[in-house]
Amino acid sequence: MEWTDLIDTAFRVAGNNNQANQAEAVRTVEASVIDGEKPVASTAGRHPDHFRKGVLVLTTHRLLFLKDGKPPIPVPLTAVTDATVARTKLNGDVLTVVALTGAHRFEDVVKADVFAEQVRESARLARTATATALAKPAAPAAAGPLGDGEQLIDQLERLAALHASGALTEDEFSRAKQRLIG
Repeated sequence: MEWTDLIDTAFRVAGNNNQANQAEAVRTVEASVIDGEKPVASTAGRHPDHFRKGVLVLTTHRLLFLKDGKPPIPVPLTAVTDATVARTKLNGDVLTVVALTGAHRFEDVVKADVFAEQVRESARLARTATATALAKPAAPAAAGPLGDGEQLIDQLERLAALHASGALTEDEFSRAKQRLIG
């Protein structure tokens, strides 16, 4: 699935056929794509601070909320601990995504149960990939006095790549870096 298809589908579900808004959403997402990030799913929903529906885009790395060309509200999947759905008369299906960064609530979500399951599974996969990358043994160090330094640099570069990809928050990155440095 391509970014354009994903966002167009979500806009149709939201009942928003404004081509300019759709094109702007695609440009916004494509401009903020992280290396290796792929689209997974999308749906329509409303952030409690907004009256009209926007688009929820799930990627391999993040959950994004897009609305009228505004910067996306990102939630890194490695920080997601749960996604639940509650049904209310006033706000329809309410998706609550609990993350280390806080809870994020989206109201009147279309196909909320299916989307919540996709969020949970994608978060599990993202955490597994991060744990695997952090646990991966460093390449054997070269013999000589620089061996330990090269190994440390290799590990720091891997950490920096995870941080740059959005897999690690600033806090997680700092703590991991402190553990390595010592």
